[in-house]
Amino acid sequence: MKYTASLIQLHLDERLLALREAAKGRRDPTAEDDTLQYLLLTAEQLEPARILEIGAAEGLTSVALLLSTRARLTAIECDASRAEKARENFRAFGVEDRAMLIEEDAAAALPALTGEYDLIFLDGPKVQYRRYLPELKRLLREGGVLLSDDVLLFGWVSGERETPQKRRMLVEHIREYLAMLSSDPDLITQVLDIGEGLAVSVKRRGR
Repeated sequence: MKYTASLIQLHLDERLLALREAAKGRRDPTAEDDTLQYLLLTAEQLEPARILEIGAAEGLTSVALLLSTRARLTAIECDASRAEKARENFRAFGVEDRAMLIEEDAAAALPALTGEYDLIFLDGPKVQYRRYLPELKRLLREGGVLLSDDVLLFGWVSGERETPQKRRMLVEHIREYLAMLSSDPDLITQVLDIGEGLAVSVKRRGR
């Protein structure tokens, strides 16, 4: 299912939309429109108390989630300049009291987190997705949702398009991650043709 920009505007104010467009123009990482729309709709249905985002960049997706929910959000971003911009955006939109930003590599940050999260958005380095998964499962509550972004990558992962030589290792890492998700007895996973591919994983209850 594809979502249009007009649907995004139901959730985002003009300032945030403008910042997202500016980030796209600079090729800074930010969730695609249809990916963000699906994320916001999922959050609306879950009514999460706690959200975790890995790969927060300038915090624009975090801001959208915080403006659309009453949740408290933990954002992880290892790039210092992007992390500082995220803090500025949290302050500018008045959500800093519900946002905690961890300026560290996710591989180091995740093991230190405690408690459970209702919704996790994974949009960090794709080659690390496999490494993160055990910690993400630990942190995800039963019935919670893990959304993993960019898992099809221009049709390379699915084989619809030929993978460039320099991207073949990356594609293999993502394929291995998807295999881990699909074979995990604790998760129910579906890959959606949204953005560059979105894996939706629900943690089974009673596990």
